[in-house]
Amino acid sequence: MNAAQTSSQNVKTGLWLGLLGVTLFAATLPMTKLAVGSAADPQLSPWFITFGRAAVAGLLSILYLLRQYIRRLEPNLGLKNTVFNFPAASEWGLLAFTACGVVVGFPLFMSLALQYVPSTHGAVVTGLLPLTTAVIAAIWFRQKPSTGFWLCAVLGTLFVLGFMAMRSFDGSGHLTLHLADVFLLLAMLSASLGYIGGARLTPSLGAERVICWVLVLSLPITVPMTWLNLPANLTTIHPSSWWAFAYVAVFSMWLGFFAWYRGLALGGAVRVSQVQLVQPFLSLLFAVPLLGEKIDAMTLVFALAVIATVFVGKKMPVGSLGSSRSTKMGNMK
Repeated sequence: MNAAQTSSQNVKTGLWLGLLGVTLFAATLPMTKLAVGSAADPQLSPWFITFGRAAVAGLLSILYLLRQYIRRLEPNLGLKNTVFNFPAASEWGLLAFTACGVVVGFPLFMSLALQYVPSTHGAVVTGLLPLTTAVIAAIWFRQKPSTGFWLCAVLGTLFVLGFMAMRSFDGSGHLTLHLADVFLLLAMLSASLGYIGGARLTPSLGAERVICWVLVLSLPITVPMTWLNLPANLTTIHPSSWWAFAYVAVFSMWLGFFAWYRGLALGGAVRVSQVQLVQPFLSLLFAVPLLGEKIDAMTLVFALAVIATVFVGKKMPVGSLGSSRSTKMGNMK
């Protein structure tokens, strides 16, 4: 297989892995809503969900990293060349930066918002995430998306904004702005920065080990904060809330990033990030069985429009500016 074929295959694989990660992340909003409850019937607190899910995922990460380290040292397994890199001294700062985005910022702001608005509302507002991720990625990795690529990204984002605006009218025909919307926008920005920080570390640490090291680094904070925010009476929490908490801890906070960061590394952060355009609509679909919410014709029309822009946008060229390092960032295996 020549270099062009390898690059094309990497992009294709990256897009599929990105879609898998996005699918797992898409259930995060309805699951978080299920875990946190509502203002009228509160369940797990946003603070417990934020730090608890990271603590659980961090403990799982320790087991994963230990297993990888043992496999690296075990000569009988014939795995002497298995890659296992401890973070370099210069990478710990970026790990901490990534943790601020994906471990604390996104889940905390999302949980705070979902106390007051439906998960479908949150799904639409955070639909802006692909554009913010793409902009930050283009600056950080010195990539140069084509005009057609940006047109597709902007068009898809306009569809999302239009959907959000149409859903934001109150009964009197006026647009309403909730504090929850501010929390959702902060959650979106936090996630975007965390995604790019993780993508920057993936070539040196490996996709799976990035999120594991981020979570392990966070344990000195997440474990005591989980204990401090433990519900006073565990028996009053609905079983469904505990199951939802388990999902966001294992899949949203851990396994989803295995696929997501690997997809960003293989397909390029700017291109693969556009797969996130379908995430709000997948969240809407998951909200139907999980929360009993309904999807109307308008939602389906907007979903099809956004998916169409993703299909066209992924075919648009994405180049690099000068630096060979930025090229490696977009095509690393």
